[in-house]
This record gives sequence, C-alpha cells and structure tokens, in this order.
Amino acid sequence: MAKKVAKKAVAKKTVTKKATPKKAAPKKESAGVVETPSLVPGDKAPDFTLQNQNGNLVSLHDFKGKNVVVYFYPRAMTPGCTVQACELRNSEDKLKKANIVVLGISADPIKSLKKFEERDKLNFTLLSDPDHKVIESYGSWGLKKFMGREFMGIFRQSFLIGKDGKILHVMHKVNTKTHHDDVLNFFKNL
Repeated sequence: MAKKVAKKAVAKKTVTKKATPKKAAPKKESAGVVETPSLVPGDKAPDFTLQNQNGNLVSLHDFKGKNVVVYFYPRAMTPGCTVQACELRNSEDKLKKANIVVLGISADPIKSLKKFEERDKLNFTLLSDPDHKVIESYGSWGLKKFMGREFMGIFRQSFLIGKDGKILHVMHKVNTKTHHDDVLNFFKNL
C-alpha cells in the first residue's frame, strides 16, 4: 500500500510540473551575421567591386546605362545553380538585345568560378564574394533550413537594376528553370 501512495505522489508532482508555465528559451543568434534591411524597388543598388572568374575587378557602376541582373546563387556546379546558369547562357542573344547584363555572385573562389565557366561554356560574368560582404549588403545571406539542418548560406535571389542604378524588382523566390524568361519578361514589360 505504501508503494501505491508513493506512485500517486509522483504522478501528482509530475502533473503539477506540467501545469507550471515554463520560461521561454532564449533566441539563438548566429555569430557574425549582420541584419540588413531588405532592398526594395526604388532603392539605389549597393555598389560593389569584386573579382570575376578571370581575376579581373568588376564594379556595378561599370554598367551604368544598362539594365543589370545581379543574381546570387549558393554554389557553382551544383545542380540547381547549373540549370540556372545554363539557361542564362542559352538566352545570351535575347539578353543582349534587351541591353541586359548578367552578373552572378557566389562565395566560391575564383578557381571554382573559372571551372564553372569552362565546364558549362558560360558567357557572362561570375563574381567571387568569399567574405559575403556584397551578399550581405543585398540581404542574400542568412539562416537556411534544408533536410532538417540549419546553416548559414546564400539565398537564391535576383535584383533587377535599371539604367540609373536603382533597383526595379527583387526576385526573392527564383525558379532555376524559368529565371531567364522571368528576367526577360520583366524588362520587356517595363
């Protein structure tokens, strides 16, 4: 009988614990992550100078007077990034006719970008941002979730910039298979 009383006491204690409100867990913060406000149409596109796949410096302001697509992608030579890049490659004539320059930015080293260009015969500029400064300035770096894992990485986003250097449109959700057409359609409908 003493055992039954002890079990009831434990059960009551457990119930009491569940009914007691718990303190909220502190929010997790990732070290080194800079919160940047989202860029919106009408904002001046943050200027930058980065090395391209050939090691040459390229600046956004070099393309003033042209329409520019600055697209951020997670990693060279991965399946989704390859589809997106190859579709842009295949649209070279249409993009040139619309006076559109393509600048692809990732954190990959120059050597990887050159290999990506050569392997897939890419015909546009790839830029290396290994310290994520430009990627962060465009709000394209942050916490990602994939297959139950959380990690810091590059968001696949595109910024369509007008001839005056101002952002015309932001594509937060990019479909790698239709990105090239989505870009062309946007500029065609201006």
